[in-house]
Amino acid sequence: MLTFQRIEELAGRFPGLESSTSYGTPALKVTKKLVLRMHQSEDAIVLILGSVSEQKQHIEDDPMSFYITDHYLDYPAVLIRPTVSEVTFLELLERSWRRVARKQDLAIFESR
Repeated sequence: MLTFQRIEELAGRFPGLESSTSYGTPALKVTKKLVLRMHQSEDAIVLILGSVSEQKQHIEDDPMSFYITDHYLDYPAVLIRPTVSEVTFLELLERSWRRVARKQDLAIFESR
């Protein structure tokens, strides 16, 4: 079960990814760019994606782990249930981080 504490531990491998807040909830950002946050009322993680088609694909592939509310229609984000596997979550977190990471942080990550 993913808690924000566990998410922060997993996020420690991505340079420049820092704990913050968004809409009054715990969040992770890179230079003020939102990567993910805890949903304010759902037991879910809001992950920023690259496109709405990516959102639709995740929901189609695994509707038990991924979903949206009406608020996220036509917005590149997906809600992730905290029961998603850590392996799947890490893959998604890395993709979202890479979209906003600074070049120097990407270089540090790649050199490890």
